[in-house]
Amino acid sequence: MNFKLLAQITTLTLTCMLTTSAFAGEVEVLHWWTSGGEAKSVAVLKDLLEKEGHSWKDMAVAGGAGENAMTVLKTRAMAGNPPTAAQVKGPAIQEWAEEGLLTNLDAVAVKENWDKLVPSVVTDVMKYEGNYVAVPVNVHKINWMWCNPSIFVKAGAKIPTTWAEFETSAEKIKAAGFLPVAFGGQSWQEATVFESIVVGQAGTEFYKKALVDTDPKALNSPEMIKALETFKMIKKYTDKNAPGRDWNMATSMIINGEAAMQFMGDWAKGEFTAAGKNPGSDYVVMPVPESAGTYLFNVDSFIMFKQNDENAQAAQNAMARLILGTTFQEVFNVNKGSIPVRTGIAKASFDDTALRSMDEFAAAAANGTLLPSMAHGMAVSPAIQGAIYDVVTKFYNSDMTAGKAAAELVAATASAKE
Repeated sequence: MNFKLLAQITTLTLTCMLTTSAFAGEVEVLHWWTSGGEAKSVAVLKDLLEKEGHSWKDMAVAGGAGENAMTVLKTRAMAGNPPTAAQVKGPAIQEWAEEGLLTNLDAVAVKENWDKLVPSVVTDVMKYEGNYVAVPVNVHKINWMWCNPSIFVKAGAKIPTTWAEFETSAEKIKAAGFLPVAFGGQSWQEATVFESIVVGQAGTEFYKKALVDTDPKALNSPEMIKALETFKMIKKYTDKNAPGRDWNMATSMIINGEAAMQFMGDWAKGEFTAAGKNPGSDYVVMPVPESAGTYLFNVDSFIMFKQNDENAQAAQNAMARLILGTTFQEVFNVNKGSIPVRTGIAKASFDDTALRSMDEFAAAAANGTLLPSMAHGMAVSPAIQGAIYDVVTKFYNSDMTAGKAAAELVAATASAKE
């Protein structure tokens, strides 16, 4: 036996083991990606991280577009035991940063050139006092309408581009024995439809005044009352089982030919993709009626909490780097239905809907119609968002008049600002 060679091999093996252990760490990741397409998407990041020797502790919290996850996160943080990373977005990032709990990601950001790869409309949200404290994942368009074209053909109905056309088509679909709208009666889903109507009917400047600046004159105005009335009109074309229904269950109703339309962000496409459905033939995606030319956006992101352990820091930095890497950006967004948040991603793997969204995102950014989604935590603080949610949900599920709801929006947002 060659003892010298054996000794060399042993030394090399021990060196590799020590090197790996010196840099291998665990990330505990809190997120709410639990549907079929979402789970498949987040698994990509887990696999990439594990290939670099780190471990992933999954902390998925289903439901409520992240409301449940945020409750868990606050509980963990108050107990002094936050996860390594958590899915948080919009103004909430700043609120967490103000607590002094988030780590500085500038070293990774500078090395990876984030400022040049990601639009400033996104990076501004990821920073606190000029420093990166979060990493963006993707861009979602909110104001999409998903349609089952075969139902429209059977009903002799037209896919609507206006709300007047919607009512006409919905009546024909209903008469043909199909459900016009697959609806999920949860507050965030109701707010998603509501804001899409506001921006379409009243325009971008009004949307900014009402649902970004929460200007009392805009909130209680003829334009807002009209939007609320249109929103309430949709209800008669939904089913009695809508209350409490998860968004992906509503999407499956379109996929299975039970319903004709769903108003939902482009993460719905992940469900169609997971079901093996093809755009254009199996489903058609259009802007929510009257909202063409506007782009309500939602950017998923992860905040990173301070870590004392060097291995955990290494794993955390690796996760941040991988999120904006070309491999994850391409594979994740193809699965998720969103579009890459950074430039330089090959377009060959993306379908026509995604390519269209990319073009619309760029155009909206150039012409001033790129708007942050109130319903998805991009436009206002969580407190103000919650106040709007409460009024919109109460209005939609009661006999409250649109005029009364508009007045309550003023009172509720004012109270949330105190």
